[in-house]
Amino acid sequence: MLAGIYYGAMYGGSTTAILLRIPGEGGSIVTTIDGYEFARKGRAGAALMICAVGSFIAGTISIVGLSFFTTILADVALRFSSPEFCLLALLGALTLVRITGNDPAQNTLMLLVGVALATIGVDAVSGDTRFTFDTNFLGLGFDLVPITLGLYGLSELFHLLASHTGFPRADTVRLRDMIPTRSEWSRAWPAIVRGSGIGFLIGLLPGPGSLTSTFASYGVEKAIARTHRDEFGKGAVEGFAGPEAANNAVATSALVPVLSLGIPFTPNVALMLGALIVQGIQPGPLLLSQHPDVVWGLLASMYIGNVALLALNLPLVGLWVRLLRVPQYALIGFIFAISFIGVYTMRSSYWDLCVLVGFGAIGAILRQIGFDLAPLVLGLVIGPIFEKALRETLFLSGGDLSIFVTRPISATLSALCVVAVVGPTLATLWRRRAAVTKQV
Repeated sequence: MLAGIYYGAMYGGSTTAILLRIPGEGGSIVTTIDGYEFARKGRAGAALMICAVGSFIAGTISIVGLSFFTTILADVALRFSSPEFCLLALLGALTLVRITGNDPAQNTLMLLVGVALATIGVDAVSGDTRFTFDTNFLGLGFDLVPITLGLYGLSELFHLLASHTGFPRADTVRLRDMIPTRSEWSRAWPAIVRGSGIGFLIGLLPGPGSLTSTFASYGVEKAIARTHRDEFGKGAVEGFAGPEAANNAVATSALVPVLSLGIPFTPNVALMLGALIVQGIQPGPLLLSQHPDVVWGLLASMYIGNVALLALNLPLVGLWVRLLRVPQYALIGFIFAISFIGVYTMRSSYWDLCVLVGFGAIGAILRQIGFDLAPLVLGLVIGPIFEKALRETLFLSGGDLSIFVTRPISATLSALCVVAVVGPTLATLWRRRAAVTKQV
């Protein structure tokens, strides 16, 4: 049951991201970039169908990989320690400032703001409070949910109310409008396959895999795009097909460390670990030999659930699109109410409600002046991971930074970080030189 809820949420998160520009969960944040713009072109139904089919393909690929390579993949995950986690977080941050928006300086600024917000509250290493100014509400820190809903949900509502544009409309819902065209499918399926592979591999590692994998997939699709590169940010099919596939592939591969090592890397997976322990089942290296019925029963439930979710999603695409026919005032009021209820039930904190409204206003202003909001959210997520891993690494090495280049995996990641910094600049210079040579 818990596994079904877990990967079912990964399927459903894209619906509000595409229709309303409100991510249903963290992994759907990237989907709001191109999925919502694609819906504004009158192709909301096609976008939902591509995401549903892509999620099914990604889930199937990930389940097959989990079935055959659980032990091997667990050994790979064991080779990662604090230096590798630190460099992975740094690589994700460096990559992000290049793949979203047009100004890396703006993206870097937003990323640093998110990292700074993440330092407020309780220190994860020492347990001390910091930057709270002796106030109880700042001691709670800034949670991801109210900030994300504020930046993407309420800011969109404020923007719509100010501009009087409204959500994408769906006056008629015809079957042919909900089926992607041959051109859209031909662009979507390679992105889905690539996103599935990226999500499966990232799900093996600690941290918010669903969020990290979607940004990584989006970056790959934008980097390799040739003929449709200018469409990214304006409704590119690859911009939501790949990230949604990566998001759902993570949901399955994230179970590998739990089943093989007994180590949960996310709160959702930790809850399933607790459910196993309550039943007297101890996850770990001996789980497959001592309780094969549990492991293969869980995998079988994923196969069944993957098919069931596809069967549920495809017939409901028309229903979700019809939500856009609801009067704007009723839809906006309903979203406001759901946002406040959802945020308050997370921690029963009035401070989170203030954060929700505050970041809704901040998000509307930042969007108006042209800032990208995704780096701020990723900074809030990656900041604590990077800080904790960096401090642990320096403690283990006695302050010796050479640990980042003397271990094989960390040396590779360090080289990739360098490439992420200088690679785009060198590629731009190369293209300009090639263009000049061609003119001559």
